[in-house]
Amino acid sequence: MYDVLVIGGGASGFYAAIHIAEARPNTKIAILERGKEVLTKVKISGGGRCNVTHAEFDPKELNKNYPRGEKELLGPFHTYASGDTVGFFEERGVSLKIEEDGRMFPVSNSSQTIIDCFISETERLGVEVKTLCPVSGIEQIQHEDDTLWKVKVAENFLLARNLIVATGSNPKIWKHIEELGHTIVPPVPSLFTFNIKDDRISGIPGLATHAEVTVMPKKKHASNSKKAKLETANLISNGPLLITHWGVSGPAILKLSAWGARVLEQYNYQFKIQVNWVPEYHKDGLLELFLKVKQDEKKTVLRTKVLDIPKRLWANLIKASHIDDSTTWPEVSKQQLLALAEQLTACVFQVNGKSTFKEEFVTAGGIDLKEINFKTYQSKILPNLYFAGEIINIDAITGGFNFQNAWTGGFIAAKGVVEDLNKSQ
Repeated sequence: MYDVLVIGGGASGFYAAIHIAEARPNTKIAILERGKEVLTKVKISGGGRCNVTHAEFDPKELNKNYPRGEKELLGPFHTYASGDTVGFFEERGVSLKIEEDGRMFPVSNSSQTIIDCFISETERLGVEVKTLCPVSGIEQIQHEDDTLWKVKVAENFLLARNLIVATGSNPKIWKHIEELGHTIVPPVPSLFTFNIKDDRISGIPGLATHAEVTVMPKKKHASNSKKAKLETANLISNGPLLITHWGVSGPAILKLSAWGARVLEQYNYQFKIQVNWVPEYHKDGLLELFLKVKQDEKKTVLRTKVLDIPKRLWANLIKASHIDDSTTWPEVSKQQLLALAEQLTACVFQVNGKSTFKEEFVTAGGIDLKEINFKTYQSKILPNLYFAGEIINIDAITGGFNFQNAWTGGFIAAKGVVEDLNKSQ
């Protein structure tokens, strides 16, 4: 018999258990983890460095990084956000540092620092951590005057007054939650890279540049659904774009994959993108610039650095515009310059499929947001049932935001459980 059972030995589950134990010493708490090891996602995140959070300390700006959950997270972020996360780790001797792009990592550059911090806290506070405990059933029962949770683990049953489910994107647990009366929004991948085979970007992997990328709507698909048309119309992203061996990646692409997760899944990951390699220009303005250069410049088009873009990309786009390497500015035609302006500002690529971005596999989908009270992270359907982390239909763009959702949900669920236990005393 436990006061609190936490299903899921990941970031939000540990965070919730630690905060309950700290606020309410002698509370009997256990974390149930189906695998051999806990905190596996923490371990691999950020290339093994653990991107703990993001240096965005304004809740109104922080919540804009969540394609699912933007509106719902505003209140929770006013309660607990990035600054609180930094404070939590600092108090426990784990210093964080801010990188140029705002991502925050432990100064040690090792995710093991975060794992060690959590393990030592659970040991200090007397939280039981049970590995190899896959949950195969969850039900609510009446026991004397109490309503309790009965959790089946292998052939055994555990009882608890309060249950926190923090299992991430786990279809088996989603099924149990659905059987309890909750609605599960079907999962689709988020945070992925685009597979493209095209001469204009082949042979230059590793090249990075700032670009604006737009997902082009599919006419047939859009006519079937006004909502899909509207969603696709909003799929524009600015930022660093990385050319890879298999296509394109980088923040500009990952943002699109997150915001467009549902639409791109409906497109079966077959769609077109339009890239503006020089977002400060549009086609007509660029043509005007080229015509001025044509009057003054005598060198070849290839060897003249008119714009701030990587040389190898410039060379590929010149070739795609049917301009020879030896063509000089006086020789180049207006038609060729128009083609080059188009390649630079409205370069269309066919995307055929997706690839997972490093180990950062994130899923859009989970428990319907309407069924959760975001003041406590408690179920609106069943009392004493709480959720935290990615089990809920919330996900973010890359940059430490998914972990911040885990910390915020874990903290507020813990607060809700503590209030509940204090009342029932």
